[in-house]
Amino acid sequence: MHHDQPPIKDLRTRLDQLKAAHLYRRRRVQDAPQQPRAIVDGRPLLSFCSNDYLGLANHPEVIAALQRGAERWGVGSGAAHLVNGHSAAHHALEEALAEFTGYPRALLFSTGYMANLGVIAALAGRGDTVFEDRLNHASLLDGAQLSRATLRRYPHADSAGLDRLLKGGQTRMIATDGVFSMDGDLAPLPALARLAHQAGAWLLVDDAHGLGVLGHGGRGSLDHFGLNPDETTILMGTLGKSFGTFGAFVAGSEDLIETLIQRARSYIYTTATPPALAEATRASLRLAEREDWRRERLQMLIARFRQGADQFGLQLTDSLTPIQPLLAGSAERAIGWSQALEAAGILVGAIRPPTVSEGAARLRITFSAAHAEADVDRLLDALAELPTDH
Repeated sequence: MHHDQPPIKDLRTRLDQLKAAHLYRRRRVQDAPQQPRAIVDGRPLLSFCSNDYLGLANHPEVIAALQRGAERWGVGSGAAHLVNGHSAAHHALEEALAEFTGYPRALLFSTGYMANLGVIAALAGRGDTVFEDRLNHASLLDGAQLSRATLRRYPHADSAGLDRLLKGGQTRMIATDGVFSMDGDLAPLPALARLAHQAGAWLLVDDAHGLGVLGHGGRGSLDHFGLNPDETTILMGTLGKSFGTFGAFVAGSEDLIETLIQRARSYIYTTATPPALAEATRASLRLAEREDWRRERLQMLIARFRQGADQFGLQLTDSLTPIQPLLAGSAERAIGWSQALEAAGILVGAIRPPTVSEGAARLRITFSAAHAEADVDRLLDALAELPTDH
């Protein structure tokens, strides 16, 4: 492509185009810990846009574990896990995650993004085909492209559509979100597991938004459907959402985990997370598993919200998770709604293309066990005041 202006001017032109299309993004400065009562850009707001679903990000026991961990281990891990960064704290967390998920082994990654890139590129390559849900998280799509396998996308949550696509060629992997991050709905995991078995393929489930929230003791989407761990299913989970800390893990068979240690570049060539963080996560994992009241409270708040939204005639998607999208349509309208809520003292993010498809801009409302019933009612009252003209 020939440019008649210097590259730096080209950047400015593109930024201006984003602004004109209501697609420009700005960071807000948070001035309080993660909790419903936020202070954003110096102003107190009631927040409905965190992924801290169980309210553990600011839990005193988790904070204390992090502090004790820092006293015992210092801060930095010093190196990658395979050099000398793999501490006893990391090891204990991997064992706890394996026990929690029911898989033989678990392996820590620095982020969910890196975990997905690492798994897909380690297991698939040129000549293989990876099938992914159209609405999968960006990291799953990027992982397939990085692996150089052929990426084929099937219609959202459509196992029959996937079945038709699977008829041709060599399938290496089927990859899906467990709970879809922008819609809050669930993948048809029993059907996908069956198709993966038939095709002799891996099933990779990114359960970033399901773990902690769904299933017995918060064991996630697979458990929610009564699916037990098996050798063809790979579970990716993040630690920065329901578990309130940071990082990610992959759970699977002994041979799978050993293969990732040898071959997953995003595991091998990056510094291990701080050991103190692993200690904090072990504390939050115990709380998440033990305190069922957090999940019960979340379900109660979601039901209260959906019932109220129904009375006001608000257009929600079919979600039973803490992710409750309110469809706006245009990016301009989503931004307008978000600004109107902010003026009323409520923080809800507007989700626009390219995160969602054109014409599917929305408010992404998320709930936490730390919200009060009065918070939900206040949100509903504010939503009822939104302008409904297009």
